[in-house]
Amino acid sequence: MIEIQDLTKRYGRFTALDSLNLHINKGTVFGFVGQNGAGKSTTFSILATLLAPTSGTATINGFNIAREPKMVRRQIGYMPDFFGVYDQLRAVEYLHFYGASYGIPVRERDKLIPQLLELVNLSHKKDDYVDVLSRGMKQRLCLARCLIHDPEVLILDEPASGLDPRARVEMREILKELKTMGKTILISSHILPELAEMCDSIGIINGGKLTASGTVHEIQERLKGEKLLIVKMYQDVEKCLALFEDDPNVLDLKILEDHMSLQFIYKGTKEEQSMLLKRAMLHDLPIISFSEVETDLEDVFMEITKEADLT
Repeated sequence: MIEIQDLTKRYGRFTALDSLNLHINKGTVFGFVGQNGAGKSTTFSILATLLAPTSGTATINGFNIAREPKMVRRQIGYMPDFFGVYDQLRAVEYLHFYGASYGIPVRERDKLIPQLLELVNLSHKKDDYVDVLSRGMKQRLCLARCLIHDPEVLILDEPASGLDPRARVEMREILKELKTMGKTILISSHILPELAEMCDSIGIINGGKLTASGTVHEIQERLKGEKLLIVKMYQDVEKCLALFEDDPNVLDLKILEDHMSLQFIYKGTKEEQSMLLKRAMLHDLPIISFSEVETDLEDVFMEITKEADLT
């Protein structure tokens, strides 16, 4: 669906995007993670045919972004991080304006627009002027605008930026619905846990370079040479502490504030971790749970970008 090969953008001596390579399958939700200035918006602007690359190429649904920009624009719905709305239009008029721009007949728009407003939960605001809508409502209206011509690909640059928690939840639910409709979605965000929940795969970009990509699980596994474990007991915590202290793979062992749990970093293999639990059971230690703490995307992002900065 989307093929990106050695995509590069330079401004004089500054490289905003450095030899980006990506393959995104149809129906995938791909999350782009990066700090401000990392290259996310540059990438999205190039894919939306609004910015010419210095070198490299990309195709969307088989159409080349440089040679066939008009056909590419038919395939995509693009929502920039800073969007404009026409304040003197009502919500329904706003969508009619963009529908007309795509050459959609009036009768077809009359059927389509109520469906789009329902999808983005704005049916009750269809006759309100755009300038009286909240930021979250304007974001959802702009998403409806992106869908007016039924594109196969959505390119959404920071769609949840500046939204309150309730509005972010509403946006996330809409994007889940679009995923079930088979849309291919590229989305960038600083709200990393939300990307983890929503995306099939993610890419971490830092300083214009893609430093890691894959499924959320694959990228989390990159940091699991050492695992954070928590063991909960109902008694004999000190006895368990003494047993675990003898294991050379156990680091930073400590008793937590509840006085019934141990926390430690484990650097051994899964088999060795299993043997540690087995030894505890052979010593009749009253363990309630023995669990690994999941590494979240915030940790992944900080660790991987730190690695990239050191290279």
